[in-house]
Amino acid sequence: MPISTAMGDIAHVIQLAIAPVFLLTAVGTLLNVLTNRLGRTVDRRRVLVAALPQLDAALAADARAELQFNERRTRLIYLSISLAVMCALLICLLIAIAFIDALVPLDFAQLVAILFVLSMVALIGSLSVFLREIFLGVNTARVAIR
Repeated sequence: MPISTAMGDIAHVIQLAIAPVFLLTAVGTLLNVLTNRLGRTVDRRRVLVAALPQLDAALAADARAELQFNERRTRLIYLSISLAVMCALLICLLIAIAFIDALVPLDFAQLVAILFVLSMVALIGSLSVFLREIFLGVNTARVAIR
């Protein structure tokens, strides 16, 4: 394979890799939002657990109920983060295989397509779980403890 053809192939792969890189940026932004939400639920849990021994029975029951909601939210955020990270890893693998495809005489087009579909499934799952977590966060009654 002449050098100019290989460079042309690599330039074409770089052009094709731009869309997955933008998707990777979006997933990174989603991960930032998710980690911030996780931090807020962890902080709220710490406040509730610290205040629990001093609360009267009725307020303590409300605090325990909120702690249960926070536990559910935390699990959902973990799941959403895991799916978003899986999406990002699949996108990185997709980009790497696209470059390898330009350098070797094998055809990886089908593998690239499969990786893209899997990354979309992971992203859809992450966003769906994130939407559920938002629903829980909005509909959770907060105890008046600061």
